[in-house]
Amino acid sequence: MITPRFSCSQTEGAVIVSIYCPSIRATDVEINVEETLVTVHVNPYFLRLNFSKPLVDDENSSANYDPSSGTLTVTLSKEHKGEVFNDLDLLAKLLAPRKTVKETPSIEVLSSETSPEDDLAEVTQNLSLEQQEIIQAAENDWQLPQEVPPLLPPFNLSSQVHYGFLDLHSGYLRHASHTENEVNELGDDAEICTKAERRARRTKHEDEKFDEEHYMADFVDDEFIQELIVWDHPHVTDSKTFQYTENENMTMLRLPRKEYLATASQTHDLYLTLITLLFSYIYDSRTTQCDPTPESAWTICNLTPAFTALDPPHSDHYAGGPHVFSETELKETLLPSYRRSITFPLYRSFALAEKCRQDVATLLRRGKRRVTRCLLELKDILDHHDVYYVYSKIWVDDFCVWIQADADDEILERLGKSLAGVKIDKQSVGWGLEEIEKAALQTLDRESDSDDEGPED
Repeated sequence: MITPRFSCSQTEGAVIVSIYCPSIRATDVEINVEETLVTVHVNPYFLRLNFSKPLVDDENSSANYDPSSGTLTVTLSKEHKGEVFNDLDLLAKLLAPRKTVKETPSIEVLSSETSPEDDLAEVTQNLSLEQQEIIQAAENDWQLPQEVPPLLPPFNLSSQVHYGFLDLHSGYLRHASHTENEVNELGDDAEICTKAERRARRTKHEDEKFDEEHYMADFVDDEFIQELIVWDHPHVTDSKTFQYTENENMTMLRLPRKEYLATASQTHDLYLTLITLLFSYIYDSRTTQCDPTPESAWTICNLTPAFTALDPPHSDHYAGGPHVFSETELKETLLPSYRRSITFPLYRSFALAEKCRQDVATLLRRGKRRVTRCLLELKDILDHHDVYYVYSKIWVDDFCVWIQADADDEILERLGKSLAGVKIDKQSVGWGLEEIEKAALQTLDRESDSDDEGPED
């Protein structure tokens, strides 16, 4: 079955779905409405939409087909007139499977012919000797010796590991060394490296690749970098009414249809990983001024720890409850992006990294629609690369769906505000950046003094 192009709009009393399905027989159209679930089937097209509020197929509902434009217009009445249906422009959210609700089984005792004393005696008889001693000790307040059992090492039946979005993927990098994947820092061990090994290898690779002279040269001669910093990024500064383009809608229609059953801790880490993806995208789009080059895919992958070393950020500070992002974990999330931005790409500047952090903070505060647009552009860059498209498959595709279906604008805004106030100091990045900059300024002063003296007549 083919998923057709479609768009949704609403009036006070109805939701209107416009479906492009040329060359069909209108009499073959089947429409089914079940509360929030709407399905439209006409060979060879099939469309299933999950709305946020219930709809009804009553006498005010209708379906009209225009053969000249190939458009089927389905009008469905709202169960409660005047309700506002949010996110009708988020096609991936409408196409996502209906969320499953787990029901806790309940047990009801209808009758009992035995007395509580009889039940207690029967239960006690079935207890082991050790369990009976524990009960007796509790009744007499005996102080039994206690000790915390040691932690068991992780138990794996296979050397195969998982990675990517929510660790859902594996096998994509089995032959990475034969695909000219220059950004893969794990080599042929990508499919067996543990998370600790990935992080250790990433850090070691960064230390080995940092070039003091390159950083010093960009610090001294930063005229062009300053131009990149003051340039207005359109997605950050644009105040026009947001609307997805036709190409963006088509891309969203091709995204996978998945339901993500993430825990609260996993969801928290996804928001942190999102920061690193947006940082890489912003760096490339700012340095190319939104005109991607053949090197853009390489730059984005090299700046993203989740791509190059399969090492996304994960917080050890999350304690459940509402999503509160501490300055400590935000620093830990950003530090690898800062380190990589002054190690691998053409322009290596701490000030440019700071500007990218500010841009990401603004984007997050602007909500998931702007964030989705950036991720779709990032996906397009990776999809057109012969090798690095793999990172779109294991990370970006799922992120595009998750952002629309499950991300919360309030959490994104809170994350953006927290990120805007984070202070990353050069000392925490390592490599003695302050000493390098100081030495570069002293060299400039000596050269300036030498030029001022000049040759004697």
